[in-house]
Amino acid sequence: MATDVTVPTLGESITEATLGQWLKKPGDAVKADEPIASLETDKVAVEVPSPVAGTMGEQLVREGDTVAVGAVIARIEAGGAAASAPAAQPQAAAPPPSTPVNPHGPGENVEIRDDEEGEGSNLTLSPSVRRLVLELGVDPSRIRGTGKDGRLTKDDVLAAARDQKAAAPPPPPPSAPAQAGAQAPRQEGVPASAGTQERREERVRMTRLRQTVARRLKEAQNTAAMLTTFNDVDMTAVMEARNRYKDLFEKKHQIRLGFMSFFVKAAVLAAKDVPSVNAYIEGDEIVYHDYVDVSVAVSAPNGLVVPVIRNADKLSFAEIEKTIADFGKRAKAGTLSMADMQGGTFTISNGGVFGSLISTPIINPPQSAVLGMHRIEERPVVRDGQIVARPMMYLALSYDHRLVDGREAVTFLVRMKEAIEDPTRLLIDL
Repeated sequence: MATDVTVPTLGESITEATLGQWLKKPGDAVKADEPIASLETDKVAVEVPSPVAGTMGEQLVREGDTVAVGAVIARIEAGGAAASAPAAQPQAAAPPPSTPVNPHGPGENVEIRDDEEGEGSNLTLSPSVRRLVLELGVDPSRIRGTGKDGRLTKDDVLAAARDQKAAAPPPPPPSAPAQAGAQAPRQEGVPASAGTQERREERVRMTRLRQTVARRLKEAQNTAAMLTTFNDVDMTAVMEARNRYKDLFEKKHQIRLGFMSFFVKAAVLAAKDVPSVNAYIEGDEIVYHDYVDVSVAVSAPNGLVVPVIRNADKLSFAEIEKTIADFGKRAKAGTLSMADMQGGTFTISNGGVFGSLISTPIINPPQSAVLGMHRIEERPVVRDGQIVARPMMYLALSYDHRLVDGREAVTFLVRMKEAIEDPTRLLIDL
């Protein structure tokens, strides 16, 4: 008897998804609630669990197909090795490979099973790690995981791929020409070495998430009257406060004190003086909010996602830092939910973690503004008539000029600058 596997509910207003990857093949043993497929929605990747234990049966859709919520995508056959312990293998079975990583080259298909014997048995791979394993062609059962409970992380897989590449034998030297002194005719305008180089192209279908990101960014450009204004901020006071209290802060709250909590707090403070930055246009009306839900741009394996810090105006520094840390971990593991990214009244994007000096961020519709943070860099500035070196950061505020005037945008950045350069303002609400 076979059990149907259907597409689960994906979230409010989400009616379909793309089948990104089959995690099991027909004939594979599966356990109850074990992921058998990965779905890509407009914002997140969702795993489809097996409703029962048994054997993977017929797969009714292919990778890349669009599937609706509730549609049957596969069947699980009753029985199979998943319901009971696997039988002992005979002593004469071939020994496992001695190499620390998969012998297949990068890019070749590698079967990933959760019932393999040996050191890698009962592997549990997140969607992002599983995809990376397949792309790089490494054997996860031969990699020692450094994550929680010995799980594999992306860094573990990347390190194994580097080791595999370093251990690969060098390519053979090019064969000598058949006739001594003979030379191939040289095309005019083409370097002599160009003919010996192999040129390749690869076409990769855009993921559903990437398609959605592209569509929404273009929608923002086509709809909003976007403009960006800049300011710079002296990070000396914040850095001194962080260095002074970071150990006590971590000891008390079990979380490190970062810079993002200062900027979230400063943005909340500035939004009280300039409420239009925290509002948005809906039809011919302006919707103002008496709360601040801050969307924080986070880089995930499949693209940029923006989980939301709810009621940031009521949270402490520690609560903000814990929320951001949790978002970062779940984004890397691919476990953020649709609910995590719905809503948001204002966005903060920190390009500085990648080394960006200055940029013009794009608004996240239907919001009316986004703050861009950048790297901290020592630059000469004038203080009390003296040229001194100070840790400076450029701030960029992109805003919808239909709602936010230039004066309001500049005022918002000035309020943030004042709060960052004098963090006491954050404590006394000034």
